[in-house]
Amino acid sequence: MTADDTIFALSSGQPPAAIGILRISGSLAGKALSALTGKSPEPRVGTLCNITDMVSAELLDQALCLWFPGPNSATGEDLVEIHCHGGRAVIRAIEQALEQIDGLRRAEPGEFTRRAFTHGKMDLAEAEGLADLLFAETELQRKAAVRNAGGALSRKVDDWQQTILQLSAQVEAELDFSDEDDVAPAQASLLDQTTRSLVEEMRSLLARPRAEKLRDGIRVVLGGPPNSGKSTLLNALVEREAAIVSDIAGTTRDVIEVPIALGGVPFLFIDTAGVRESGAATIEQIGIDRAHQQFATADIILWLGDEGQGPRSDILVEISSRCDHPQHKPKSIGSFTLSPVSGQGMDALVDFLVTRAKGILPDADQVSVNARQADRLTAACNSLAAMIDEPDYLIVAEHLRMARKALDQITGKASTEDMLDGLFGKFCIGK
Repeated sequence: MTADDTIFALSSGQPPAAIGILRISGSLAGKALSALTGKSPEPRVGTLCNITDMVSAELLDQALCLWFPGPNSATGEDLVEIHCHGGRAVIRAIEQALEQIDGLRRAEPGEFTRRAFTHGKMDLAEAEGLADLLFAETELQRKAAVRNAGGALSRKVDDWQQTILQLSAQVEAELDFSDEDDVAPAQASLLDQTTRSLVEEMRSLLARPRAEKLRDGIRVVLGGPPNSGKSTLLNALVEREAAIVSDIAGTTRDVIEVPIALGGVPFLFIDTAGVRESGAATIEQIGIDRAHQQFATADIILWLGDEGQGPRSDILVEISSRCDHPQHKPKSIGSFTLSPVSGQGMDALVDFLVTRAKGILPDADQVSVNARQADRLTAACNSLAAMIDEPDYLIVAEHLRMARKALDQITGKASTEDMLDGLFGKFCIGK
């Protein structure tokens, strides 16, 4: 398998459906379309064609066909789209016909998008935004992904690159034409001023919450001693029987994770084993250890145990969850008093969680970076910060070069194959 192969795949949802869209990309795409239809449609004009089997001449379907000669196509190569009926048998028959054409093969996951990246139709930051868009389940996820897939981060990086290139040109000119090794005072002042501005912008972006939070959701961990009502509260929050509820202490022995959207915000609710200091059996102790691990990675902890006995953390929220019980003892002001059984107080807790989550998540209307992008942006920022007040132009030039290289890695102008394989392998086949 090589990048020169012509590939095909179903690019729409799994059948059955009203319409199925098959894409063909590569140098043999036009030949494949002619073989199936006996036509060479006008570029970028939908044409109704009979799709026939090349061996038996049997009519497989009537479909709307589109022909996009490269490089002006989504992948930068010759590209064909066949919009056929979306039944399983129809799609399978057309795929089998395509397999009979020499030089065609089925696409690997993400291969269409990877070819778009290779041919300069999108950069790496845009491809990562597209990957997030494919898996977006909430409005916040969609808005943020559309922003990055549309090139918002790429444009920001490009602006920084242009400024750094101008600084590099000034430094190189000084090195070439100046008789002195040191920077002229006026030149040094302008250089430092521009560099400080760049560093401030980059640090501002780095200070924002990471993009992964929108994808993975806010981690809300339910904690407390055995039989304190954690599983009952979890089921009430997610509105289904996600966890087993029993009067027997220690029913929950392992971590239970339930993703859900509340108020358009992605959450991951995590039920944990009951926490107690001593007397736990070996298996129960493993569950307790895992509960402590979840506390360490939580964004919000809902503590259903005795007040003040939960993990010492500014993300801990005290919950008094049995307000309908005759022997209920409310906690202090600031805690939530509720009943998952009757529903009393649940709306207030959900409203609180949504409000708190929006303060943790990145603003969908602003550019945000993921962990990989943040690592490279930090490297660029550090290189620029290191050249401030540096009198030696040779050292300044090297810092500028390193900053340019780090920014290139954000957009994929300098990337490794392993990293690209990891990214595009996450895409579905046909994308």
